[in-house]
Amino acid sequence: MPRLGFGAFLAPHHPVGENPMLQFRRDLDLVELLDKLGYDEFWCGEHHSSGWEMIGSPEMFLAAAGERSQRIKLATGVVSLPYHHPFNVAQRMVQLDWMTGGRAIFGSGPGALASDAHSLGIDPMVQRDRQDEAIGVIRRLMRGERVTAKSDWFTLQDAALQLLPLQEDMPFAVASQISPSGMTLAGKHGCGVISIGSLAEEGLNALPTQWGFAEAAALKHGQTVSRKDWRVLLSWHIAETREQAIAEARHGLLRHHNEYIVGTLQRPGATPFKDPDEAIEKTGFGPGAAATIGTPDDLVARLKQVFEMSGGFGTVVGFVHDWANPENTFRSWDMVARYVIPEINGYLAKLRESREFVATNRGVFDRAKEAIMAKITENEAARAALAVTRGSRLGDVASASNAIDFSKVRDAAK
Repeated sequence: MPRLGFGAFLAPHHPVGENPMLQFRRDLDLVELLDKLGYDEFWCGEHHSSGWEMIGSPEMFLAAAGERSQRIKLATGVVSLPYHHPFNVAQRMVQLDWMTGGRAIFGSGPGALASDAHSLGIDPMVQRDRQDEAIGVIRRLMRGERVTAKSDWFTLQDAALQLLPLQEDMPFAVASQISPSGMTLAGKHGCGVISIGSLAEEGLNALPTQWGFAEAAALKHGQTVSRKDWRVLLSWHIAETREQAIAEARHGLLRHHNEYIVGTLQRPGATPFKDPDEAIEKTGFGPGAAATIGTPDDLVARLKQVFEMSGGFGTVVGFVHDWANPENTFRSWDMVARYVIPEINGYLAKLRESREFVATNRGVFDRAKEAIMAKITENEAARAALAVTRGSRLGDVASASNAIDFSKVRDAAK
């Protein structure tokens, strides 16, 4: 299995009722932690309604995150292009790229919440076409072209960016759910994809056929796409034991589903869970479960399964939620970095091989022991000292491969 990138996706999904200022600060704390833990990417969304998803400008949030981090890539997840003039989006992304030292990823979508589009008076039927149109313009602007274009929703007249991105080629990605539209758009423009629909069973089942839409569209439009630029979104909560993970996540998961998914979004087909036990069973363990609630080993197994089922992708992105309290949520991300990432990416294989070689080839090191014993036994003073030595801790600090049996040395000295 090739190495995977690891990232986090903050929509955010925060229950209504807590101080928003503290939620923003804790989200920034999470970026700082993920950066220190070695995660590759952090994604931040744009929403304007629903109460739970309160970041209206991912660029502003990521600019602040850039000051709290050093190496992690910072991605808009996503800018809803029909809500903005393409020239302004291009300028904001360029500024973000410079302010973060060339760490920006431009993720775009048509707009996820119907309530957002309604607030802006945008017909949902035009949103995907507008995203397509805007991406084409933004790509031209970021290549340094001067653009004149007139649409039914924006106008550009001899428009050119006065500052291009710090990165020679800023990564682009589009959001994809279950329909072919996101993948087709990625193929048309030759950019990356973040599959959001994989949070649900239907999205996971669609992964094997999804990439084909991108490849077909790329071929049609003379573009190329790479699975390395495909990101798959998954949900998890990890703890030392499966029982502990369940105990930490059960009540927050119930609230998230019943109050937000069902009560606020009224997602088609979603019904309230009766209690936390049902929430855990249907989300993490029963037929159709798409999330992982358990140990690092459980997540390793799930990632291998999804990778094989999909045919391969470049980065797995974990969905940031408030199923558990902040302390246990942060610990879950820490455990993924400590145990899951090295296991998936093969960082431990040579260490295990080295340990096994030392443990199973003791004869290789007998010569080293014999050399040490020879020097001790040929020295009269050393033999005399060891003859009266009791409870020596020398063996504790000596190299395991060279440690000698001091009782045998004392016997030889008598």
